[in-house]
Amino acid sequence: MHTRTTAVALLLAGLGLGAAGCGAGPSPAAGGEPATVLDVHAAASLTDVFTELAEQFEAQHPEVEVSLNFAGSSALVQQIAAGAPADVLATADERSMAAAVDAGLVDGAPEVFATNVLTVVVPAGNPAGVGTFRDLAEPGVQVVVCAPQVPCGAAAERVEEAAGVRLSPVSEEGAVTGVLGKVVSGQADAGLVYATDARSAGDAVEVVEVPQASRAVTRPAVAALADADAPARQFLELVAGDRGREVLAGAGFGAP
Repeated sequence: MHTRTTAVALLLAGLGLGAAGCGAGPSPAAGGEPATVLDVHAAASLTDVFTELAEQFEAQHPEVEVSLNFAGSSALVQQIAAGAPADVLATADERSMAAAVDAGLVDGAPEVFATNVLTVVVPAGNPAGVGTFRDLAEPGVQVVVCAPQVPCGAAAERVEEAAGVRLSPVSEEGAVTGVLGKVVSGQADAGLVYATDARSAGDAVEVVEVPQASRAVTRPAVAALADADAPARQFLELVAGDRGREVLAGAGFGAP
């Protein structure tokens, strides 16, 4: 439903990337009428919240179909820079959003709409007996974290620094959902994930509180992409408005 700006075209040319088609065009709505497609790219940690908000948005705007894409924040920015159709971008932290702004992908000022913190999760039963953050550095403890370029990975490094503990992870994942999945499946003894992801996992994991996490708060941000149409602005209003904050709070996110 939009085209890339001249600045983005120059960015892609500099990267040696072809200009992929932008905008998904009309698709049939429930009543047979063409629907406007709203392409929303959001951090993996926002999956549950944005899925719920997208359903609410479609109910309020039956002429709009929301297409959701979830991945690590840095991967989302790369996808959009490479030409992926996009109207709204929601990153898990401000650093990733700043990369999108610097690349000329964003129209207007991004808005911080929540906060999140890390915690340690272990499989149900805590087979490795992890009780503190320092236990993660013990020999034989299989720890999984996010890659450093991903917001949850950058936050994990800040927690390590605050705790004075250096971890030796067995895996670095491209999204927080990858970390959580390995812990839930028993492929890891522990993992660093957002408190919201730990909450969504329910009884599949146990939580080990990390006092130092308060020194590594992440601030998710949302913005409309360049040349996005009115539905993108309306979706931003939903996310940052009262209903959005209610859904976010229900998922365990803090206020911005």
